[in-house]
Parts: sequence; C-alpha cells; structure tokens
Amino acid sequence: MRKVREKHMKTIYLAGGCFWGMQKYFDQFEGVVNTEVGYANGPDAAPSYQEVCANSGHAETLRIDYDAEKLSLTQLLEYYFLVIDPLSVNRQGNDRGIQYRTGIYYTDPSQLPEIRAVYRAEEEKAGARLAVELQPLQNFFSAEEYHQKYLDKNPGGYCHIPDRFFHLAQQ
Repeated sequence: MRKVREKHMKTIYLAGGCFWGMQKYFDQFEGVVNTEVGYANGPDAAPSYQEVCANSGHAETLRIDYDAEKLSLTQLLEYYFLVIDPLSVNRQGNDRGIQYRTGIYYTDPSQLPEIRAVYRAEEEKAGARLAVELQPLQNFFSAEEYHQKYLDKNPGGYCHIPDRFFHLAQQ
C-alpha cells in the first residue's frame, strides 16, 4: 500500500455485481490506494464463496481505501455508476442472484451528504428510483485469496464490465 497521510485516507464499500471486475476497474484510478473483495451486509457469520452463491444474503462487495486529496468520493461514485445498471435488482450483466445486488455501504456518517448528492443526481438521470442499496456497512468478510485480483491472475475471466472501462485512466 502506498504511503498516504492517515487523515486523508477514506474507505467506501461498493457492491456492483461480480466483484472481480469491480476490483480491476477501480484499481486503475489514481488515488485508489488499496482494494479488497469480500462479502458484505449479510448474516454475521463469515461465509464461503459457495455459501454466498447459495443465497447466504451477502453481496459481493469491493472495499476501496482511497486518498481523498487525490480522488473525491463524488468522483469514485461517478465511476461506480458508469459500470452498473442502477435499476437492476439482484443482477448485473449475466450474473443473477442476491449476491450480485448493487449497494453503497459506508462506515463514516460524514460521507453520507456526498453519497446522497450523487445518488439523487443518478436518480434524476435515470428518471426512476434506483435499486442501489444505500446503507451503513453491517459487516464485511474478506473473500478467499483466489478471488483477490482475480482478473489480473486470469485475464480471460468473465466480467460484466466491458473491457474498455478497464482503461479509462489511460485516456
């Protein structure tokens, strides 16, 4: 992890369908210091991937640690909305099930006004109520090691996010 002054370090948790693509997507942006895939906002017991796929109630979620001096939460959330269908319930791309729901989960209540502002703007853009959960983080369990940076280890792996989005930071 790159050295960042602690007071500028922030964390947000985003569920956006399969976490493999979400991790690869967010890793490209300057200001993202660390990412970790895991399972969030389900029952309090740490699940296995098999349990998550069998409807444990957890969402595949990406923890993002970022330097707020280099990348604002607003910009992070705008990037998020570029790669999800915010009206889809329990589905992103070909992935279906409760674990593929979308959600913005926070641990710092001071982030809520900024989150709500972006959320409202996205609702206006969509002209409909979003299916994206907006909740405090209840729990987060790190996914198994083989899921971490999965698409870097397996470049041909399936992802609902089109490949062109993995190169936005280079443009």
